[in-house]
Amino acid sequence: MEDWKRLVEPYTRPLFFAHSRMTRGKTLGVRGMVIEDNARVLLVEHTYLEGWWLPGGGVDAMETTGDAVMRELREEAGITVLEPPKLISIHSNERFFPGDHVLIYRIDRFEKGELTSHGEIKNAAFFDFDALPDNINGGSLRRIQEVTQGFPPDPLW
Repeated sequence: MEDWKRLVEPYTRPLFFAHSRMTRGKTLGVRGMVIEDNARVLLVEHTYLEGWWLPGGGVDAMETTGDAVMRELREEAGITVLEPPKLISIHSNERFFPGDHVLIYRIDRFEKGELTSHGEIKNAAFFDFDALPDNINGGSLRRIQEVTQGFPPDPLW
């Protein structure tokens, strides 16, 4: 069932980008770095993209970026955030989509719940910092390294 989404995504993504570009000059996304016991990080595997990613998505109209990351975590991974998420870095995603920006939030206090992604997320799991999956998205890997290894934030995703 999910394989068809990965097959059609390369064809539908340009239409999504064209629509986004016509309806707004810039786009804004959020990703949540949910850290468990200061040793593991939450990653999700989408049904329509390859690899593992930090969970997140676009900021909706009339929504703050903090509210967006909490909504995305709830939708994609069943995570309820128990304290305000902490903004840790901002990145330009120009290489992937001109005009796109991604804000990274850190979440240390949360509760686990049911996945509610309705087919968008194939898997959600916590991984030890020193045992991340081989097929992790490069931008997600760099953000985790910036936090866990003290690397300075790269302004590019």
